[in-house]
Amino acid sequence: MKKFIYLLSALVAVAACTVEKTDYKTETNTVAPEAKQFKEIFSSENETYILRVEALEGQLYQGYNEVRVQLLDVHNKQAIENAKVSLLPVHLSETGEETSCPHSTEWIYEPQNKYYTGYIVFTQIGEKGAWVLVVAIEDIAVQFQKMEPIEVKPQPNMNLSMTSFIGKDQEEYIIALVAPMQPKVAENELVAGIFKRNKSIGMDTEALHQAYEPVENYTLLLDPRMPEPSMGNHSSPNNRDLVQRKDGLYQGVVNYTMTGNWTLNLILQNNQGRILKGTKVPTDFTPGVAGVKSELYLDILF
Repeated sequence: MKKFIYLLSALVAVAACTVEKTDYKTETNTVAPEAKQFKEIFSSENETYILRVEALEGQLYQGYNEVRVQLLDVHNKQAIENAKVSLLPVHLSETGEETSCPHSTEWIYEPQNKYYTGYIVFTQIGEKGAWVLVVAIEDIAVQFQKMEPIEVKPQPNMNLSMTSFIGKDQEEYIIALVAPMQPKVAENELVAGIFKRNKSIGMDTEALHQAYEPVENYTLLLDPRMPEPSMGNHSSPNNRDLVQRKDGLYQGVVNYTMTGNWTLNLILQNNQGRILKGTKVPTDFTPGVAGVKSELYLDILF
């Protein structure tokens, strides 16, 4: 597919645990709403295609977003299965700088559901600039391109937090939680995306597609604790560090023994075992004293 460059210049926390008893059920329903259905973000139609782009509840948020694309033949309304689908998120700053964020470079068709699926990890909301989504479709000899302004909202669910940082190797990293969206008092599968910024690329469209890449064979060490003074640095058993699985995401286990404020204390190791960010935290039980956090952590509330 030919390279294409778009000029976008025309587009321009949470309640914490306290010593007093907290109504976590009410608080959680406010802070961590459960998104159940994929709904349309936008759609488009031309003489060849009907295009629909969907996300959970039809909203895009800062952090990890699963995104689906439906592509139909405009004449018979049948799903098109073998197209090359590309979604490029582009942020235009107030000074005109174009940047991107971690996103799928290959969108996979799921024949049982008749849609293409991928992800986008939005690194910021659109307050200081604007986001657009550049959609490109290649199907045999037909090519289709569309640029759509989109709104990226603050993440209301602290169980889907993200963080960005500079590692000891002077590389820029992003960690974004993927699951669980609604934790339980139990052992929960903990899933995260870990991405590194590619500093060596240029600024054309193809380069923006490669702005970030998933890291390979890293390890994310996990030590979950309840840092509030009333909880005394309480932890839990049977947690497992996050390691990479076949789809590129990282998976481990976090055992939440009660509802409330938790901190996921993290240590990121590269594929040679070098610590890039994070520190061990004290294991002492300290009632009345706030727990010490790792220099790399994500706060959780459920």
